[in-house]
Amino acid sequence: MAQTLLEYLDALDERDLIWPQPPEPEPLRAKPTLKPLPEVRAVTWSVYGTLLTIQDGELLHLHPEDVRNQVALEKTIEEFNMWFSMSRKPGQPWEYMLQQYTSMLRLLQMAGTKRKGDFPHVNSSILWQKLISRLQQNEYEWDRGTYGDEADYADKVAYFFHANLQGARAAPHAADTLIRLMRSGIRNGLLADTQPFTMAQLIKLLDVRNRIGTADSLFSPQHLTESHRVGIRKPSPTLYALAVRRAEKAGIRAHQVLHVGHDLGTDLRMAREFGFRTALYVGDHTSCQVTSAQLQDPDLKPDRMITDLAHVLHIVGVS
Repeated sequence: MAQTLLEYLDALDERDLIWPQPPEPEPLRAKPTLKPLPEVRAVTWSVYGTLLTIQDGELLHLHPEDVRNQVALEKTIEEFNMWFSMSRKPGQPWEYMLQQYTSMLRLLQMAGTKRKGDFPHVNSSILWQKLISRLQQNEYEWDRGTYGDEADYADKVAYFFHANLQGARAAPHAADTLIRLMRSGIRNGLLADTQPFTMAQLIKLLDVRNRIGTADSLFSPQHLTESHRVGIRKPSPTLYALAVRRAEKAGIRAHQVLHVGHDLGTDLRMAREFGFRTALYVGDHTSCQVTSAQLQDPDLKPDRMITDLAHVLHIVGVS
C-alpha cells in the first residue's frame, strides 16, 4: 500500500536531508489586548504566518530570488529522477523546469472563479501533476507502490518542492494552545489558504501525535475551510461565507467563532464583515500585515491583539 502523505513526511525525516529553516519569529512591539470573550465556542486559524512560522512570511509558489528557486528545483528533479524524461534543451535542467513551472503557474493564476469578487487558488499539487503528465510523455515512471497514483505522487512532489523553497516550523506555543483548546471543549478549525499537503505538514511540525489520541481529533471537521478544497483563496467572500455556514450547521453562530490571523487588512477584515470575532497575531514581524492607520480604523480594528498564540487561551477562558 502506498504511503500516506504523513507517512511520507516521516520517511523523509529518517534521511540525512538538509532543509531551509525560517528565522526565529520576532514579535512586533505591541501591547496585547486580552479581555475575555466568554461567548467564543470555536477558534479558526490561519496556517502559514500564524500556526506555522514560514520563511518570507507566507507560502510562495515562486521566490523573487532565483537562487532559491534553483535550489528547490534542483533538489526536486534529483529526488524524483525527472532529468532523464526532460527535454534536452540548452542550459541547466532546473532552468528548463523553471520555464515549464512558471508557464503552468501563470495559467493557473489566470483561472476564473464562479463568483465575482473571489480570487482563484493555485493548487500546487495540480500544478505538479500537470508537469508530471508532460514527463510521462517521455516514459517517466515512479514507484506507485510507494508513492501512489498520479494525484498522490503530485502531493508528495509538491510538498518536497515547497519544503525546499521555504523553511517552516511550528509557531511558539502553537501545539500547546491547540491541545488545551481541544481538551477544554473549544473547537479548533482552519479558515486558511492551504495546499493538499498543508494538514500533514501542520501535524508533522506541531509534533502532537504522541500527545493526543489521533491527529484528526485536533481539528473539528465542521470548522475546516481550506482554500485548496474550495478552489478560491483569501480574501474571497465565498470562502468566509462557507465558514459561516459550516459553523451554523454545527450549532455555532458566527459571533461565537474567534478567527486568529496575521493579516488585518484582508483576512481579518473579511472575517469581521461576516460576523466573526477577530484576533490579530503580531508575534512574527515577517508575516504580520498591519499598519498603524489600520489599527486606528474602527472598521478594521480587531477585537483582540495577541503577541503569543497562548494568549488565545486567556481570551476564550481556558485556564
